Amino acid sequence: MTKTLKFVALIAFVGITFAFSKSEPIKITWEILKDVKFSDKWSDEFQAYYAVPSFGNNIKKYNGQEVQIRGYIIPIDIVDGYYVLSANPYSQCFFCGNAGPESVMEIQMKKEYRDLRMDQIITYKGKLRLNKDDIYQLNYILEDAEIVAR
Repeated sequence: MTKTLKFVALIAFVGITFAFSKSEPIKITWEILKDVKFSDKWSDEFQAYYAVPSFGNNIKKYNGQEVQIRGYIIPIDIVDGYYVLSANPYSQCFFCGNAGPESVMEIQMKKEYRDLRMDQIITYKGKLRLNKDDIYQLNYILEDAEIVAR
């Protein structure tokens, strides 16, 4: 084989290898998710103020990336498959007044898991989406989420 043909074959092999290799998700912690500040904004629709996030640079870099995070599962609406992952157990979660909105993450699962129970510690992986505009969703959303460990 000529040097040029060998070089082309090597480049093709390396390209194919990278194309089919799956990178590991980035492991993030709840501490990283604290890199957010909130300001109050008035909603005419709800006749109330709500907290608008301003994400810091430490968390912005993970937006749209595949990440992995561990927390306590909180089933909100099992029928509709709406689950939240929390840094804290249910008795100390954001909805109970003992933590902030940065301590919970909406989990949009890739497939249905019927055996999840309150406060079960689970590690998920999925694509992180930062939400500052849709007040009907949480600020942190894990899309296409899959269970990595229980």
